[in-house]
Amino acid sequence: MDVAVKVYKGSHAFISFFEPRDVDVAAELCQSFALDNGAFSAWKQGAVINWDDYYKWVAEWMDHPGFDFAVIPDVIDGTEEENDALLNQWPFRDVGAPVWHTHEGLDRLRRLADEYPRICLGSSGKFSQIGTVSWWERMDEAMDAVCLNGRPIARLHGLRMLDPRVFQHLPLSSGDSTNVARHHSEKRAGHYVIKQSIEDHNSCGRWDRKIKEDQGGLF
Repeated sequence: MDVAVKVYKGSHAFISFFEPRDVDVAAELCQSFALDNGAFSAWKQGAVINWDDYYKWVAEWMDHPGFDFAVIPDVIDGTEEENDALLNQWPFRDVGAPVWHTHEGLDRLRRLADEYPRICLGSSGKFSQIGTVSWWERMDEAMDAVCLNGRPIARLHGLRMLDPRVFQHLPLSSGDSTNVARHHSEKRAGHYVIKQSIEDHNSCGRWDRKIKEDQGGLF
């Protein structure tokens, strides 16, 4: 519990349904918390999530004063049709954030940004490795599609995009890594330093390809 207090107190938590043990502590200690559907972790481990169980979990926490949003279920390498079907099944429209995957079309990205106040950006397919040249090229296209005069038309949440070398160059409202939530009890050296370094940086306030290119952004 002492470790959890150090990690979560006064912070903003992102709790995965794939590893939900910290939700009670996060709700008590954090300024705010969001719920992740756990699809990426399940996909990596070959597991299957029962979405009805996830809906029940969200329903349990969505009225908490610290609750911010929940990620709508998605298929990591799925088709646009498969992911749109999951959007249609989502029972909590006002608190859900859909995922746009980088292998999907830019038309879907723009449609989601028009229809939802917040969307999540997920790296997938040939763009799954964050920070590569091809990934940044895809982010350039995505930001051009979803920004008006440099400002996103919806709040953008970067999935697995907490590296400062990423979010300092993108106009994100929020970002996540479930790494701290999944591993804090192991008391690995450096976790508090990593958390502090993340919270010491902000995303850029306006999208500008030239500024991003001048400042770097590849690693």
